[in-house]
Amino acid sequence: MTTQPAPTNLHDPSREPGDAREPGPSPDHDPSRERLRRWRLVLGGEQADGTGCALSGRDAAMDGALAALYGKGDKPQPGRERAAGLGASAPSVARWLGDIRAYFPSSVVQVMQRDAIDRLGLAALLLEPEMLEAVEADVHLVGTLLSLNKAMPETTKETARAVVRKVVDDLEKRLATRTRATLTGALDRSARVSRPRHHDIDWNRTIAANLKHYLPEYRTVVPERLIGYGRAARSVKKEVILCIDQSGSMAASVVYASVFGAVLASMRSISTRLVVFDTAVVDLTDQLDDPVDVLFGTQLGGGTDINRALAYCQAHITRPAETVVVLISDLYEGGIREGMLKRVAAMKASGVQFVTLLALSDEGVPAYDREHAAALAALGAPAFACTPDLFPEVMAAALEKRPLPIPETA
Repeated sequence: MTTQPAPTNLHDPSREPGDAREPGPSPDHDPSRERLRRWRLVLGGEQADGTGCALSGRDAAMDGALAALYGKGDKPQPGRERAAGLGASAPSVARWLGDIRAYFPSSVVQVMQRDAIDRLGLAALLLEPEMLEAVEADVHLVGTLLSLNKAMPETTKETARAVVRKVVDDLEKRLATRTRATLTGALDRSARVSRPRHHDIDWNRTIAANLKHYLPEYRTVVPERLIGYGRAARSVKKEVILCIDQSGSMAASVVYASVFGAVLASMRSISTRLVVFDTAVVDLTDQLDDPVDVLFGTQLGGGTDINRALAYCQAHITRPAETVVVLISDLYEGGIREGMLKRVAAMKASGVQFVTLLALSDEGVPAYDREHAAALAALGAPAFACTPDLFPEVMAAALEKRPLPIPETA
C-alpha cells in the first residue's frame, strides 16, 4: 500500500476554493466519520487502508488529484494497477494543475508541483508555454526553469522570463526595504564621530565610555566624551563581492543571492560585484540592475572550482579593509583544496571580512563538505546556512566588523 503525503489542509467539500475560514460544525457533524474521511484521503483508498470510507463530490475529485501524483507506489500489488497518473499528456497535466490550485492552498500546490517534477519527470513539459502559465510560481520552480534554460525553445523563453520576473519581484518587495534599512544603519554606525549632533549620539556607547564619571550623589553619569553615529556619505564606503556556487544543488541560493545582489547594487554607499562559478567563473556585475538577467546568465549544474572563483575575487579587491566577500557554496571543492584555504587565509590577513554561507534559502542546512567547513572555521570564517530573513543582519555585522549572528543550528 502506498500512503499519500497528507495535504496540510483537507478542505470541507462545502467550502469554496480560496475560502480561508474554518468550517463550523454542522448539526449532524460526526467527528468519527470526519476522521475516517481524512484518513481515507491520506491513505489513498487501497484495499488495506481499513477505513471503509467512500468519497464523493469534491472529496472524490481531490482524491483523484492526489492519486494522479502519489497513487503509484514503487511496488504495485500483483495483478492490480491503479489507473491514476498524469502520463505525458500536456492537456491532462494542465487540467491537473488547475485542479490542485482549486483544492489546495498555495503552499501545498508548490509542494505537489515539485513532487510532480521529481516523481513523474515532468520537467520537459515546463518547456511548453501553456504549462508555465498554469503552474504556481515559486523559488523552486525558478530553479528548475534555470536548469532547463539551454534546452528551452524560443517560444517558451518569454513566458519563462515572465514567470521568473513574478517571483523575483515578489522577493524584492519582501526583502529590499528591510535590507536597505539594516545596511544603511550599519554603514552609518561604521563611521563614528567624536562631536556628534544631539540626535546622532550613540547613547549606549557614550554611557559605557563614561561610567567612570558616575556621580553617586546625583545618580547620573556626566559624559565627558560623546560617541555618535556618522552619516554615510554618498561616496562608496564599502565593497561587497558575492561569490555564488551555481551547481544544481544551489538553485534556491542562486535565486535569493541574485535578488540580494540587485538590492545591494542599488545602494550608493556599497560597490557590489556578483560572481557565479562552476568550473568556470562568470562575472555578472554589469547585469545587477535586473536580477532576472542575472538569473538567466547563470548555468545551473556542472562541477565546482571554488579556488578558481576565489582567485578571481581576490584579484578584484582594491580596499581589503573595506571589503566583504560572501562565498555561497556547499563547499564540495573540485579544484585545489589547499589553494582555496590559502586564499581565504590571505584575504582575511589583509583585512577582508570573509563570510561563508552553505545556503541562502529557507530549506535548512544542506548537505555540505564538513571537512572544508571545519577548515574554514579554523581560519575564522565559520560556514553556516542562512535564511533570506537573516541575511541583512549577517551583512550588517560583516560591514561593522562585529561577530556574525550565526544561527544556533549551524
